[in-house]
Amino acid sequence: MAKGYGRPAGGGGGGGGGMMSQIKKLQEQMEKAQAELADETVTSSVGGGAVKVTMTGDQHCRSVEIDPDLLKDADAEMLQDLLLSAVNLALDDSRKLAEQKMGPLAGGIPGLGF
Repeated sequence: MAKGYGRPAGGGGGGGGGMMSQIKKLQEQMEKAQAELADETVTSSVGGGAVKVTMTGDQHCRSVEIDPDLLKDADAEMLQDLLLSAVNLALDDSRKLAEQKMGPLAGGIPGLGF
């Protein structure tokens, strides 16, 4: 086995307490960001606003709104397509929000080698 195999990057003995402190701080920041994402929402609309979907930052659907005027003329297939498009767009927007919140934290701690 190679020398140093399995040891943390950064060398020597000791100094692990600082690394553990950084990991704990990062974990707390991630938990806080995840809690904030659960409260934040994005709303996406399709069909000129005929269908709106509101999604949380942690990808839970909060609401679906359908303009009543759409139901007067819409057939089931068109409504299904609009709903599908709105949900997928809201999911994409929700993922972007999560990436913005979690992105800075995803870089991890320098020296871990991820």
